[in-house]
Amino acid sequence: MLYKGVFKRIAPFFLTFAAGLFIASFFITVASPSFNLPSRGSHKARHYRNLKMENRELRDENEKLKRQIEELRRTSNWDHTVYEIPAVPPVELEAPPPPPIPMRRAHGFGR
Repeated sequence: MLYKGVFKRIAPFFLTFAAGLFIASFFITVASPSFNLPSRGSHKARHYRNLKMENRELRDENEKLKRQIEELRRTSNWDHTVYEIPAVPPVELEAPPPPPIPMRRAHGFGR
């Protein structure tokens, strides 16, 4: 008798689940998914190496440009004290104050 009660409770669940899978199989694949994913470790390592190489190239280029700037500073005859840039006069913008806010009646919408 006990098994009959358990069967009455579990059987409808499994029948409903099977019907749901059957209906879903028309719209999506119900089979187990394939996990043929490429290994992400090699991709990350390659990306890391590329970033490292790019950083090294940028660092070398930066050092090269710094050396060029220093060389130009040593060899140039330009005296920065002679060519002073005149100061920009301060701009004074006087704007009129905004108009006062119109007063509304306290007991309702103003007209």
